[in-house]
Amino acid sequence: MDLVPPSNGETLVKSPMVDVDAVDVKQVDEETVALEVTSEFETDSDDSDGDDADSDCGRAIQFLRDDQLHEVPGGCTLEEAVAFRKRLHDVGKVAFVEETIVLETVTAKKLCTAFGIRPPEFLENAPDEAYHPLLAVAISREFSKRPKLPQYNTIEDAVNLLQKSKNIIVLTGAGDTGLYSKLAHLGLSDPQEVFDINIFREDPSIFFSIAKDILPTEKKYSPTHGFIKLLQDHGKLLTNYTQNIDNIEANAGVLAEKMVQCHGSFANATCVKCNFKVPGDAIFDDIREGKIPECKACIQSIEQEALKPQGLKRKRSSNGNQKDRKEESSDEEDYEIPTPGVMKPDITFFGEGLPDEFGQRLIHHDRELADLVIVIGTSLKVAPVAEVPGILPRNVPQIYISRTPVTHTDFDIDLLGDCDVVVSELCRRAGWNLQHHMIPADEKVEITPVEGYESRHVFKVVGA
Repeated sequence: MDLVPPSNGETLVKSPMVDVDAVDVKQVDEETVALEVTSEFETDSDDSDGDDADSDCGRAIQFLRDDQLHEVPGGCTLEEAVAFRKRLHDVGKVAFVEETIVLETVTAKKLCTAFGIRPPEFLENAPDEAYHPLLAVAISREFSKRPKLPQYNTIEDAVNLLQKSKNIIVLTGAGDTGLYSKLAHLGLSDPQEVFDINIFREDPSIFFSIAKDILPTEKKYSPTHGFIKLLQDHGKLLTNYTQNIDNIEANAGVLAEKMVQCHGSFANATCVKCNFKVPGDAIFDDIREGKIPECKACIQSIEQEALKPQGLKRKRSSNGNQKDRKEESSDEEDYEIPTPGVMKPDITFFGEGLPDEFGQRLIHHDRELADLVIVIGTSLKVAPVAEVPGILPRNVPQIYISRTPVTHTDFDIDLLGDCDVVVSELCRRAGWNLQHHMIPADEKVEITPVEGYESRHVFKVVGA
């Protein structure tokens, strides 16, 4: 199915019916998926022409967030979009298309906006049938999402889930948006290159130039991580999947057997040459001084090798005669002086695989045991960690806690605001004693519903 305009500039071929079975979100080509990740996850601005829009596919599919619906003339309101999505999940794809497109109760162009696709400019004057291919993608994309469980909506529902659940998965985020903004001064085309394993191998100084700014603060942790420890104390924590690299959950007291550090951590470091391992804090002094930490095992090996009797360094010709001085000079230039390996913190760089424990534990252990999922402080940008909520059974309730909601995953309850404020209020209502010096004893929290969403609530400290 074509998703792009023909090369001659004509409009898409008319289709008498939206072939919803012909498109599966998992079958959309990699370029489309890449665009989806870029436009929906990684930018806060309006969809605009950029590097990713160079492809025809990029021009054809531009994704809308809910807060952008009002920007599209003739598009769905938020209330209409929510109703259309619910109807799709209630009746299925075929029946939904029949009662909307076939009966012409709404245009395909407008329906595209309900499912998060902005009508492309090149179709502005095209007949409505021209939007059918895009609508097929939009409907399949929406239908593949885990549907919200309608029985969970209120703060009381969230508290009850906390109290009755016995095997809770907590997914915590890295909170690295601010970090990447700090890296722009390096002049990299993409600040994530600081954490690119290939760049690290070529020039580790790029990473170590900023590493001192992201070293973990020793033994400090936030109320949010104290909340995870409290779940553990109550015998309710199944696993904490964390994207943090500063070992902050361990600082809070979360046990190693209850935690999967999806992106590794600074807790240990490994030599890139000989795989010699040391505790992470063994290289912290070098990092703080802006030095590239070198492997002591490699240094010792080189020193021992230097004490051995050395053979002739000069190459000889086949008849045993020494080469002339000109050749000697060239040979010595080719001689490689032994150097120690670099100690790399055991954080998972882009280009490296996640720990085997991640998939093994999630699929073969936690998937069938989990009875509640709590996602805290992450916008779920980075795969495969972002895929955790979708991998778990759809009947397992899911709560989302962060400052802003996400639109690509439907959680059952969204609790919006400062994560520390949200978890402390939940604990108060659950009758749990979450003690932390950052939580005032007399703290009062105001909770207000978000218009148009019965299960979305905003937490704010009174007087803040």
